[in-house]
Formats: sequence, C-alpha cells, structure tokens
Amino acid sequence: MRYCSPDVVKAIRVRLSKALQYAPLGTILLLLLTLTACAGVSVPGSSSTASTPAPTPTPTPAPPSPPSPPPSASSLTISGTLPSATVDSSYDATLSASGGTAPYVFSLASGQLPAGVLLADATGVISGTPTAVGNFIFAISVSDSKGLSGKQSLQITVSNSSTTTAGNSFSNLQQSTGWASYGQGPPDFVDCSPSPCDGITFSMSQGASSPSMSGSAAQFNLGGTAVYTDALFNNHLIGAFSSQGMPDNNHTLVPTYHTFTYDVYFYGTNLELSQAVEFDINQFFNNLGFIWGHECRIAGGHEWDVWNNVTAHWTPTGIPCNPVDNSWNHLTIQVQRTPSNQLLYQSITLNGVTNTLNQYYDPGSAVNWYGVTINYQMDGNSQQSPYTVYLDELTFTYE
Repeated sequence: MRYCSPDVVKAIRVRLSKALQYAPLGTILLLLLTLTACAGVSVPGSSSTASTPAPTPTPTPAPPSPPSPPPSASSLTISGTLPSATVDSSYDATLSASGGTAPYVFSLASGQLPAGVLLADATGVISGTPTAVGNFIFAISVSDSKGLSGKQSLQITVSNSSTTTAGNSFSNLQQSTGWASYGQGPPDFVDCSPSPCDGITFSMSQGASSPSMSGSAAQFNLGGTAVYTDALFNNHLIGAFSSQGMPDNNHTLVPTYHTFTYDVYFYGTNLELSQAVEFDINQFFNNLGFIWGHECRIAGGHEWDVWNNVTAHWTPTGIPCNPVDNSWNHLTIQVQRTPSNQLLYQSITLNGVTNTLNQYYDPGSAVNWYGVTINYQMDGNSQQSPYTVYLDELTFTYE
C-alpha cells in the first residue's frame, strides 16, 4: 500500500466521478486501481451504476455441543470395621468390597499400617501382631475384574496392654439410658434445660450407624447464639438415679470404689470449631466431691487441663491434645481416690500415646450428693460455631 497526497487523491476522485458518466470501462477500472492503491481511500459510489453489495461475512459455525457424559459406572465401596489393637496381641480384621465384579484386589493407597500388621491383597484381611502403639491412619484401594476402583480412609489405634485396667465395667454407655443434658453459660454456668435455653442449643441422639465403630454411636450437638456456652451430658451410674441398676440405697457400695477408668472413642468432622471437649469422672459421698475433670482445649490451645476441686479452676498440664478430624480418636483416662481421700490424676492416653500425670488434689464439697457419675461436655468458641461430636464404645471401669 502506498501513500498519496490529499491533492492527488482529490484529482483522482474528480476524474473518476466524470469517468463514471461517459468513460470506457477500462478507464474506470484503471482509475479505481489507482485510487485504491492510496492508503485510507474509499471508492465513491454512483447513482447511475448499481453498487456492488458488501460481502456478507461467513458466519463462524458454533462449536459442537459436548457429548453427553456416559452413564456413570457403579463405583466400588469398601466396608468393614477395624477394631482397636493391642501391642504384642494378635490382630485380625476383614474388609469387603461391593458394587463391582469379583475377584477384587486390595492395596494400601496411602498412609501406614501398624508395624507388624499386613494387608492380604486377594482377601482384604488385615492381620498380624502390632509391635508399637499409635493411631495409624491410612487409605485402602480396591479394584475389580472390569477396571472399577474405589478407595476408603481407615484407621487402627494400637494401645499398650498396660493401659488395660481390671475391675467391673459398664460397656457401650453411649447406648445406655439415663443420659441427661443441660446448657451452661458464663459467668456462673448455671444449668438450664431443655434446649434451647439461654441462647444455647444442644442435643444427643443415639443409634448412629455412621460414623460408628460399634454400629450404634451417639451423636452430640452444640450451637446457639450465646458465645462461650457449653452443653453438659451426664449419666448416673451408681447410687441415686442409677441407669445401671445399682441404686446403692444403703450407701455401702459407692465409698468402697477408688479406681476408675473412662475409655471412649470420639469423632468430629471439624474439631477446630470446639473450644474444648471434656470428659469427667465424679464420685460423691459423705459430703465430699471428687470431680476428676479432663478438658482437651482445642481452639483454646491444644492442651489438656485438669480440674482443681478446691479452687474450681482448670489447671494446665502441659500435655498436648491434638485429636484428628474425620477419624476415631481413642481416649483412656485413669484416676484414683487415695486412702487419704485425695484425687489422683494418673494418666491420659490419646491415640495410643500415654502421658503420666501423677498429680494430687484435695476434694471439694458436695452436700447431699451421692453416687458415681460420668460427664461428657462440649464447649462453644468465641463465635459459638455449631459442631457435632460422636462417641462410641464408651466403657467405664470401677473397682
């Protein structure tokens, strides 16, 4: 393309305008070619000659619609309950697959099985003899003969056999009758019931099949609008209002018990929303109150606290508390009442890791209270964010 001065362009336009009226076609074409060779010039139209219509742009064809996805194939699912294990004791559990075509092949997709325990790829059997304590979280994959596959997150908690306590036991207390529930809030934390009350919502429901280890877990919920408020759930086991058929009307049993173990599995999908979760053992007789309170501060700092009955305050232990989301956390707490009627906090075992406390405290007072009870409590955070925790295989041992 060349540049033409305005004067040249003007002259060509004049000649072209006249040529359109009388000049031969060749002359007109020559002028047109000359004019269009100049940059930025358009050809003038003529009323005597039909103008050539502008070319119509060829429409761009719309992209073809993506093909509809084929119907989804059935996915494989893995089922099976993996019980807790004990160091140096034989372990055996079986996983099964459904939704595909046998034969199935199982494999370890991620994580780690307990040392000494193996997975049989053809049968889904997990067996062996664990050699170390810990909470082992892993994923198992399964594939079938037609190429389908599935994956499931699982865990096995291995405890030291030394944490096992002899004595009388109440098992699966999360399924028991006798649970009562209350809301509590600052500054005095006076009980209120039923829910909702004082800006607190709370509930307990039994018989949850998922998540569950026993097939019948208990679901506990806390919410509401009043911040830093709690939900307290308790059960009278021995003594007045006993849910276990041990009312001890003559007051001869309760004073004889002195060693207690609270063993439970708990599960939360977002435990970071909890200010704390609390597990308590209580004994009352002769106007004395023995409250072995154990609080796992989560939003409050991931540390275990124990309850001082005399000052009515929590005392930090320096022991970390880091429960795992979307997993069953295994907790065992052991306490004693000494011959001189002091509270002895012995140990806390979380997910196979035992921390020894051996801390002594004096009892408090409890006028007209009598019996042995347990508590489970959920504490709300600064936003009172609602959250849910499941308890399963709750066992209380006493001697």
